[in-house]
Amino acid sequence: MKALIIDDEDLARAVVREHLAAHPEVEVAAECANGFEALKAVAQHQPDLIFLDIQMPKLDGFEVLELLEAEGKRPAVVFVTAYDQHALRAFEAHAVDYLLKPFSKERFDAALAKARRLHDAQTMTSPPPAAELAASARQGKPLERIVVKDGPKVTVIPLSRLDWAQAQDDYVLLRTEGKDLLKQQTLSNLETQLNSSRFIRIHRSYILNLDRLIRIEQDTKEHRDAILRDGTRLPVSRAGYQRLRELWEGA
Repeated sequence: MKALIIDDEDLARAVVREHLAAHPEVEVAAECANGFEALKAVAQHQPDLIFLDIQMPKLDGFEVLELLEAEGKRPAVVFVTAYDQHALRAFEAHAVDYLLKPFSKERFDAALAKARRLHDAQTMTSPPPAAELAASARQGKPLERIVVKDGPKVTVIPLSRLDWAQAQDDYVLLRTEGKDLLKQQTLSNLETQLNSSRFIRIHRSYILNLDRLIRIEQDTKEHRDAILRDGTRLPVSRAGYQRLRELWEGA
């Protein structure tokens, strides 16, 4: 088996490397200190297994998986983390195992044995889309940023910089700082991951960052537009207007 060790802490990577030294059948192809290094290493080495931390700078572990899924790549994953709040959802999303730091050699060996059995038998079930994994693993915690991959380029959009999102078939168009980016995700799926007190579905095709809203204009009895700070006009449906009213009345 070919493996990658992905963790922003030198000591944490050293612990995994030390445990793997007792298993010559596993080759450590590379070690990575952040998500961007991980993406490059997966493309270069095509690993069978990755030992993946969750809390990392630049890109967290679930964002790494989401971007790998977008490229059609998904090695087996053993999470190695100091945080236990993601464990249940990670198992539900078909992670091989979940190692909570600090862990014993016996616990590590047990996780590796699971990965080896799956690899040798080649019976690992196909995981759900990584976007679903990321959403479920956060256990209802709203997104703080969105990652978008366009060829070799990865863009990280903090939610504070997202103006609005528009449905475009199986994609969403994300408007941020005067630029449009496309991400393969449905608008409904994105909506479930956003803070509902800050991002409102104003139309079947639009989600709006309320910080960008200046006013609502009613052109006709049935037609309203949201006027944004930059002058953009977005349609507001009857249901969307009702959502806005309920939010304002509850504030």
